[in-house]
Amino acid sequence: MPITKGFQALVDEAMEEIKTYPVESVKARLADPAMQLVDIRDARELEREGTVPGAFHAPRGMLEFWVDPASPYFKPVFADADREFVLFCGAGWRSALATKTLQDMGMRNVAHIDGGFAEWARQGAPTETLQARKAAKAEKA
Repeated sequence: MPITKGFQALVDEAMEEIKTYPVESVKARLADPAMQLVDIRDARELEREGTVPGAFHAPRGMLEFWVDPASPYFKPVFADADREFVLFCGAGWRSALATKTLQDMGMRNVAHIDGGFAEWARQGAPTETLQARKAAKAEKA
């Protein structure tokens, strides 16, 4: 069966309905407890490229299950209705689709980063390796 709507059309449609932040706007809010960054990339991408300090990792394939309180996979981090969840992926396509999906699920406190992690890193915004994150957690323990 031929595809009648390609990925770019889906991303474009999502972008019309979601909130998108430029990197500099999110970077300025990194210390804001009312914002939770959510890295939806695959674990291999995080291992290879690192992530944003303080970002919660929620793989794209599990996101809907982790957000839904009725799911056996629910993660309490998503229970805070006063927080804004700002998603990012590699280039901003997956996070646009994921943001739209979460809006379709009823979330209104969700947005994404324009250009994703690639743009974040290109602009010199802070990143950390997973090894550094694990070492910091071990020091706190």
